[in-house]
Amino acid sequence: MQRVERSARIGAPPETVFAYLADLGNLAEWQIGVVSAEQTSEGEIGVGSTAQVVRELMGQRITAPLTVTEYDPPNRLGIGSEVSGVKATGALDLAPAGDDATDLRFAMEIRGSMLTSFMEPMIARAAEGDIEASLQRVRARFEPGT
Repeated sequence: MQRVERSARIGAPPETVFAYLADLGNLAEWQIGVVSAEQTSEGEIGVGSTAQVVRELMGQRITAPLTVTEYDPPNRLGIGSEVSGVKATGALDLAPAGDDATDLRFAMEIRGSMLTSFMEPMIARAAEGDIEASLQRVRARFEPGT
């Protein structure tokens, strides 16, 4: 298993940042590599909600199922996905940081099967840059000019 984690301070309160991050309609705007996302389950987003996400990954377009594994507004959003024997889990943790700011931590764990475990380090290296760039997009959404 490989773990990648990055953090950023966002110039908006946790409630506002969480609402933005938890809205699938915004996913392609802030998460690097995501082309589109569509909810496949009924009702409001929450634990157990599912979606199909189309992403560009290492030069290929991949459609991946996504499941919400944790949903605790405005503190934590967790997701899980598995494609071609590689499981990825992600967590967005939000904490108040003074007046109208949020400390946002984006962590991802990558776990390959017996046949795909050799790919873990390569996927983790790619994820590091994607997570950092995604956090910068979130920051720019709430702090134009950054």
